[in-house]
Amino acid sequence: MAAAGAQSRSEDEEPAGKKDLKRTTTQAFGGGIPKRRSSSRSIKRKKFDDELVESSLVKSSTRVKGPPVIEPIRCSGSEPSSNEKKKVTETSTRVKKSKQPLQITKDLGRWKPTDDLLLINAVLQTTDLTSVHLGVKFSCRFTFREIKERWYALLYDPVISKLAWQAMRQLHPETIAAIQSKALFSQAEEALMAKIGSTSQPKLEVFQELLSKYPSVFHPSRAPKSLLVHWQLLKQYYLLEDQSVQPLPKGDQVLNFSDAEQMVDEAKLKDSRDEVLEHELMISDRHQKREIRQLEQELPRWQVLVDSITGMNVPDFDNQTLAALRGRMVRYLMRSREITLGRATKDKQIDVDLSLEGPAWKISRKQGIIKLKNNGDFFIANEGRRPIYIDGRPVLSGNKWKLNNNSVVEIAGLRFVFLINLELISLIKAEAAKMTQQ
Repeated sequence: MAAAGAQSRSEDEEPAGKKDLKRTTTQAFGGGIPKRRSSSRSIKRKKFDDELVESSLVKSSTRVKGPPVIEPIRCSGSEPSSNEKKKVTETSTRVKKSKQPLQITKDLGRWKPTDDLLLINAVLQTTDLTSVHLGVKFSCRFTFREIKERWYALLYDPVISKLAWQAMRQLHPETIAAIQSKALFSQAEEALMAKIGSTSQPKLEVFQELLSKYPSVFHPSRAPKSLLVHWQLLKQYYLLEDQSVQPLPKGDQVLNFSDAEQMVDEAKLKDSRDEVLEHELMISDRHQKREIRQLEQELPRWQVLVDSITGMNVPDFDNQTLAALRGRMVRYLMRSREITLGRATKDKQIDVDLSLEGPAWKISRKQGIIKLKNNGDFFIANEGRRPIYIDGRPVLSGNKWKLNNNSVVEIAGLRFVFLINLELISLIKAEAAKMTQQ
């Protein structure tokens, strides 16, 4: 017991460094304590390195390839076991394998491997980035500046060019063949095809002969059918050698629209008939006649309505009334050969104030004139800004139109019926006929 106590006191008096050393040695060589991992630092360090690898390629290029592997803590004088060596090699190879596809497809952005291959083929064919921008259909709508920057990056940036090259090598052969078949035509190829006459009807054998005769000029992916299609496009846009576009007339000034309009023969325009327009005019005329019939049938009812509103019966025409302009509320009598229609103001008075019939703020102060000619015909002249509708037909400003009995006159939404004293007008016509005979 005394010996055991002395041994325990001696163990307590030992420094802490020796205790840790004994503990690590017993763990490493499988003592009575169960085996456990010496340190987890390598696992945490590995995860941290993965995050660094997934950062920008420019930063990762300055670093040493492959993550640093930190060996577990071992005491001096001890050698790593075979199991630990296998774990270290497996983790390092696993990290390398998992990072290879990242290096290939990282930071490609919107540019896909197919776009890079299209760009390279097009530039090799045309040597013109403007033609590439206008003629090549990429997977996205790239601007001219983006195409220019991408081409310079493929030429001078080693990181981007290496990534793009590795990505293009992984494309399927059929995809590569399909992309190469869409390559733009070079000027030398179009010059050879332009020699074929536009009047001829070339077959596929002609273009096959071209391909076999000039293999160094044409792209390896060209087929006779693609050459035939492109030759047809050249013919369509007058780009063949035997085709020429008619030049503009020299010496004479190019006509503008107004000059060409004056040269148009109005007689020829009148002779041409438009069946669709005539059909529409016939339908509109039919509707207008139907409305006129309905208005004629409603005239008695309008008369009854006016009588009930005014409370007085409308007298018949007398010997002094030439015609009447009847509305819903007011009836205007025409007792002189010429009367003025419009909207009365404080400064100006007119014969027929249309504001008595209804809202007349859209009517001009002098809207029109109704005049009786010597032959007994009534005419209305429009002198206002808004058109006057006679039986549904517009009479524009400065024009005139004949008024018949029961004609419907519409001015800015106000409707009137023009009634003629036929007995008095017949007498006037008879007197005019006597005067002409004398």
